[in-house]
Amino acid sequence: MGSLRGISLAILVVLALLASVALVYAQGSTRSRWQTLSGNAPFVIARGGFSGVFPDSSLEAYRFALLTSPPDAILWCDVQLTKDAAGICFPDLRLDNNSDIADFDKGGQKAYLVNGVSTKGWFSVDYTLKDLGNVYLTQGVYSRSNKLDGNGYPIMTVQDISTNLQPPGFWLNIQHDAFYTQHNLSMKNFILSVTRNVNVTVGYISSPEMAFLQSIAARFRRSTTKLVFRFLGQKEVEPSTNQTYDSLLKNLTFIKTFASGIIVPKSYIWPVDANLYLLSSTSVVLDAHKEGLEVFASEFYNDVPFSFIYSYDPVAEYLQFVDNGNFSVDGVISDFPISPSAAIDCFAHLGKNASKQVNLLVISKNGASGDFPGCTDLAYLKAIEDGVDVLDCPVQMTKDGTPICLGSVNLIDSTTVAQSSFSNLITTIPEITQGSGIFTFNMSWIDIQSLTPVISSPQSAYQLFRNPKFKNSGKFLTLYDFLAMAKNASSLYGILISIENAPYLAEQGYGVTDAVLDALRKADYDEQTAQTVMIQSSNSSVLMKFKTKTNYKLVYKVDEDIGGADSPAIDDIKRFASAVVISKDSVFPENTAFLTGVTDVVPRLHNANLSVYVQTFSNEFVSQAWDYLSDATVEINSFYTLAGIDGVITDFPKTSNRYRRNRCLNRGNKTAGYMSPVPPGGLWKLITNDYLPPAKAPNHYLNEANVIEPPLLPVATKTTPTSSPSGTATADPGAILSSTSKSIHLHQNQAPYVDS
Repeated sequence: MGSLRGISLAILVVLALLASVALVYAQGSTRSRWQTLSGNAPFVIARGGFSGVFPDSSLEAYRFALLTSPPDAILWCDVQLTKDAAGICFPDLRLDNNSDIADFDKGGQKAYLVNGVSTKGWFSVDYTLKDLGNVYLTQGVYSRSNKLDGNGYPIMTVQDISTNLQPPGFWLNIQHDAFYTQHNLSMKNFILSVTRNVNVTVGYISSPEMAFLQSIAARFRRSTTKLVFRFLGQKEVEPSTNQTYDSLLKNLTFIKTFASGIIVPKSYIWPVDANLYLLSSTSVVLDAHKEGLEVFASEFYNDVPFSFIYSYDPVAEYLQFVDNGNFSVDGVISDFPISPSAAIDCFAHLGKNASKQVNLLVISKNGASGDFPGCTDLAYLKAIEDGVDVLDCPVQMTKDGTPICLGSVNLIDSTTVAQSSFSNLITTIPEITQGSGIFTFNMSWIDIQSLTPVISSPQSAYQLFRNPKFKNSGKFLTLYDFLAMAKNASSLYGILISIENAPYLAEQGYGVTDAVLDALRKADYDEQTAQTVMIQSSNSSVLMKFKTKTNYKLVYKVDEDIGGADSPAIDDIKRFASAVVISKDSVFPENTAFLTGVTDVVPRLHNANLSVYVQTFSNEFVSQAWDYLSDATVEINSFYTLAGIDGVITDFPKTSNRYRRNRCLNRGNKTAGYMSPVPPGGLWKLITNDYLPPAKAPNHYLNEANVIEPPLLPVATKTTPTSSPSGTATADPGAILSSTSKSIHLHQNQAPYVDS
């Protein structure tokens, strides 16, 4: 089969751009001895190539895997046999899920027994290699984008992959030897033939069928090719012994007689409970290492959540398997090889107190609101513990004039107020928000304290929920309590106080700006210099008022996506602010979650000596463009390295803090592919016309009229704001730190956890 058929020069150029730099494997990963069987760094095994983005087993998937992995990466090929005994790389013996075979041969569906189970589909055994010449690979995981399917990726043979790519490591997985035997095809003969081919070097052969490995063991006993027994689900039955894989795991000594290693699903090593919380590790890795068996962990997918302990951060999950202080697997099998590559080379053995390699400010979004309900004591303390630089408080006003920290003026967004006795307070205020709500200034602070917090799960439409065990944990704070807590945290660079809706609140008799000034004064923030005070608002009138009264750092928030900013608007911003907050889309515009290019917003703001902070960086893969390969670290790296932003606003501060401490930064032209920025529009260029989404209207330019506002009107006579409610004692910051840190550790330490 023509290995380069259907692959245009343009595609190859774009693929090169996607990695864009030479791969250099860092020596930093060997600074601490690895707890693998060999003592060397674990291997990265790319299952079907970079199958998380490209069609599984396509030449592009394999090529991209090599560009974004260390130089000793291993390419995984699931071998299937055709009617004429050709060996192809394809993820399943049924062709219909990962190719357009159903369009090519509409009547080709058949039913066969596979391990005793009647199975319908289009099977490789019914087609010759020539027949498959007009069949193209497609994305087989329907939750992943199919926009690249129009490129005509051909089905590749084992020889095609080896000849065209000459991979540093090549892994052949034989999943259904018994099935092929029933159809008079010999997988054994194919394996022996391909390993005799001087142009094909096979490093590993695996199978979940014990009889198959035993049948070829003698041939490979003195070979450099290693045989690996693959464990499937614990209760599944191994066909040649009729035993469950769980029971076979108890006989590693016997497995050692014909194999040099084992593959186990990652849940064999770090199981989870019914609620997806991590349990203690098993002894599988240590037991196998005692027998001299290597252990390879499988089923790593960035876009399938495993345990809430990882906070949707794939790098954190990989570190749990390779750098937990007790053992390390010998390799990981992944659809997204860029993530384990970075975890192993850049982040393993890093340590919590590793020095910062880049100057990137980490600003919290309602505290660590990805792990606890936003703006609660737990969310704030978790953010501090995770290394945030700037702790934020979005100020809202209560009915009795108390400034509090809450992510939204609408209590329905962050509490169970709609299910409480206060549900009758629901109203509509179009000047503040669309739809109805129950607003903070309609309830007293004491009443708000009685409400139950609710964690924000912005991706719940995709069934991605945040830390459900602690979804109602924590206590809300007054602004004064927040300031006391922050002042007690010596690690903080500063605080950010966000003020919105000030003009409307002034009309209702609530002077939010005066309340903030009063609280800062009473907390001695107007005199101290240890922590920077930032005041943020999308209202220039608010920032102008602070500019006339304080020396705080003022931050202007652009509250919509922009495609640019004209010079008069930038000049106006400079009159009252030293920093600007913009959206991610204002830097790298998207269309249907694909980056389409880059704006000049950041360099223009920088030319005006304005710092640029970008929001909001979240860990859930659906919050990121496809270009970021379902990895929050890839996204952060692209914004910092390519766009040169000064800070990130994030609900998962730990991920951003860890990023800027990794050892793979500041290497110049020796930067590895897995720590190179994503070129905006790289994947977009690979979308063929038939798959292109409708054109998206460009974001508008920020102009002077969007920025300039009249001064704030005097506060209507109604309520005198105070920094804490009358007759209510404010919390002791030391007590807050003491009582709530225990709850945070309960969250982090449900199982031994790598604090990366």
